[in-house]
Amino acid sequence: MIPDHVTLVDVGPRDGLQNEAQVVAAADKIALVHALQAAGCREIEVTSFVSPKWVPQMADNAQVLAGIQRRPGVRYAVLTPNLQGLQAALALPRARWPDEFVVFGAASEAFSQRNINCSIEVSLQRFAPVVAAAHEAGLKVRGAVSCALGCPYQGAVTPDEVEHVVRLMKQIGVDHCGIADTIGVGTPRAVQAAIERALKHYPVGEVSGHFHDTYGQALANILACLQMGLHTFDTSIAGLGGCPYAKGATGNVATEDVVFMLHGMGIATGLDLDLLVDAAAAISTVLGRAPVSHVSRAVLAKRAAAAQVAVS
Repeated sequence: MIPDHVTLVDVGPRDGLQNEAQVVAAADKIALVHALQAAGCREIEVTSFVSPKWVPQMADNAQVLAGIQRRPGVRYAVLTPNLQGLQAALALPRARWPDEFVVFGAASEAFSQRNINCSIEVSLQRFAPVVAAAHEAGLKVRGAVSCALGCPYQGAVTPDEVEHVVRLMKQIGVDHCGIADTIGVGTPRAVQAAIERALKHYPVGEVSGHFHDTYGQALANILACLQMGLHTFDTSIAGLGGCPYAKGATGNVATEDVVFMLHGMGIATGLDLDLLVDAAAAISTVLGRAPVSHVSRAVLAKRAAAAQVAVS
């Protein structure tokens, strides 16, 4: 049942960089997208069309979209929280439109109230015109169920609560459902229980996993999903990211770590691990720190050792 090919959606340029305190220049974001393309990424979440008042790091969204040298076969996604954001993205020249929009809804009522100051149901109702407008433009909409395994305010989140949001997303026409462990507290059986609820409403090809590695469970959770036949996952180059609403929550599982595991299992990804490490090292240099990922650290240390031997 484990798939022989897996698609990884790299969310580093958006979900990874949006929480950085220091301003990352549009040129560096564009360079990151180009590096990911060169490494074989075919699904990249590049930016978000949100108010710069709330997410100043994404204020250069139009500049980033305009600056990307697009490659055939690569899909570029943007997150938008409302119709105004979608309209801003579609105001760009047609050649600069994203291929996909991302919307989100929390599985935790407490998180929804604290994060966007409204109930889960109201939040999804607000997305209905976004979905309709995206479809009218001929674009796909991917939904993310955040806090699906736990909430920083509520604590545990039940599969029933997850399914409630999945059902609401299906009702408003969301095309793809991602189950997101926003604060990284999920473990394999709990993850499988949440994924089972999504699979009641979406085919396996339109369900994905999004795991943060706060407690070191992300790879185990991905393996648990693979055992259910899932073959699409969000990852973040260099382990970039976090959650501003959850103290201590780390970034998405690193793209390089997932690729190393999948290739070791004989599962194809279409990604070049060495080029991913190069991309991780480059963006980490921009941020002034080492990559978070185990694989990048190991590969970079091995390269440094080999270079030292060559010099001596």
